[in-house]
Amino acid sequence: MNINLAKSEIIHFVGIGGIGMSGLALIMNGLGFKIQGSDKSLNKNIERLKKNNIKVFLGHSSQNVKRSTILVISSAIKNNNVEIKEAKKKNLPIYKRGDMLAHITSLKKNIVVSGSHGKTTTTSLIASIFAKAKLDPTIINGGVINSLENSAKLGKSDWSILESDESDGSFIKVPSTYAVVTNIDREHMDYYKSLDDLKKHFIRFMLQVPSFGKTFICIDDKNNRDICRISKIKNILTYGFNKDSNFKIKNFSFSENKSFFDVETHLPNKKKTILKKFEIPLIGTHNIKNATAAIAVSYFLGISSNILKSSLKNFKGVERRFNKILSYNGADIYDDYAHHPTEIKEVLDGVKNSFYKKKIICIFQPHRISRLNDLKKEFCSSFKKANFVILCPVYKAGENLKINFNYYKFANEIAKKSNVQIFLINNQKELAKFLKQNLNSENIVIGMGAGSISSWIKELPILMKK
Repeated sequence: MNINLAKSEIIHFVGIGGIGMSGLALIMNGLGFKIQGSDKSLNKNIERLKKNNIKVFLGHSSQNVKRSTILVISSAIKNNNVEIKEAKKKNLPIYKRGDMLAHITSLKKNIVVSGSHGKTTTTSLIASIFAKAKLDPTIINGGVINSLENSAKLGKSDWSILESDESDGSFIKVPSTYAVVTNIDREHMDYYKSLDDLKKHFIRFMLQVPSFGKTFICIDDKNNRDICRISKIKNILTYGFNKDSNFKIKNFSFSENKSFFDVETHLPNKKKTILKKFEIPLIGTHNIKNATAAIAVSYFLGISSNILKSSLKNFKGVERRFNKILSYNGADIYDDYAHHPTEIKEVLDGVKNSFYKKKIICIFQPHRISRLNDLKKEFCSSFKKANFVILCPVYKAGENLKINFNYYKFANEIAKKSNVQIFLINNQKELAKFLKQNLNSENIVIGMGAGSISSWIKELPILMKK
């Protein structure tokens, strides 16, 4: 598929308020394209776009695309959208975000980060290292990098650091010079239908890395090991705790809000090297693996260990990745994006290792009925490291599906399989009331989910004063 873009085009983004869409819109705007877009409601991403003089329509209407010449659509937008219908009527070219991203970055040296979990943090860590090394990359991330206060940045060099989106299969279209595969898990099964299909897409993604490039893949993950065995791709370097890793994690430990580790390198035709005393302001073995992916890519490209250590130690984090929002009655309350059983387990494991004396209260808002139906069993046993779980109503994300089970029985199954006390709430006010009555200095609280739970947590200071 070829996309011919002239600067006279008016490119309309449908669903421009999404994190990936807004990032691409910012980059294209910076490159001189005429960008506008629409979304159903105002959010922080849209506010950032408006600061960059990008026109955003609130609400979808056929009038919004009146002057447009090209449409870019988010994977979350359905075909019955009024703007897509109007564009089809006018015979306008319509592209998915992945197609447009692939063509915009086709002339760059791209580091593309893929995987089911950990992509955003890994992308942010690589971006932080490249910034410290003064390589000035273009960055398009799936979350807000705190040091940039944005999810995207147009750099002056020919390097791009990109988070890929596997939710609709379009990640295989983005050209990679170097690639990262963090892990492969049962996620986005509404698109892939089977785990084998998902694995095949990742193999296709890896096969597109040129012979002079490399894929850095975590072999702690069983599905990653499977695709390495099946594909027989040669230009691979591995990382992880696994003893056979090219970049092997050793001597790791934790303190509150920090992790420490060494990395032992085993590279073809090179002597073994031990890169010592890395420190990151992140918790959990999953974040040590994310940091090691960033180290592996950067070290392989010749960035010095001193720059690696300094940039990782001073990493400012990513929005919605275990961010402290407030303290109440001696208890700290955090916000996290974890919305899949694997992510929940990893975050709780990290909290338990770093804050081992605290009793963990997990506020969980399930995201998407399709995910809940598909992974009900896994969700039930994912809260074992918590002491209490506050279960919120499902955030449907526009899905009109039926839950294929009783929600109250689901809560009881969580209590039973994870061995936790569980409480069901209906809204923000009930959440604030519960926390106000029950929090003390023995607790640590983590809000988890990909829906509105983040705004619920951020609004707690106001609600808990009432």
